[in-house]
Amino acid sequence: MSEPNIGHNSEAAARFSKEQLKTIIERIERLEEEKKTISDDIRDVYTESKGNGFDVKALRTIIRLRKQDANEREQQEAVLDTYMHALGML
Repeated sequence: MSEPNIGHNSEAAARFSKEQLKTIIERIERLEEEKKTISDDIRDVYTESKGNGFDVKALRTIIRLRKQDANEREQQEAVLDTYMHALGML
């Protein structure tokens, strides 16, 4: 006794998998393009800020610090101060 539609079911599953894979790839490609556009926009803002006399390195540091939790930032600053004091830099 043979099972009906085994070939048909596997073909449908393969077609669904191919369609799903294609959709996933296209979504990733769209997001990658959006990411590139956003990166270009951020670079433009840094270029503009440099043209207005701001120190880009300092801006990047501030952005990084603002992403950190306040306690984490305080701990990092305390360690840095301790090391700088030990080296006679303060």
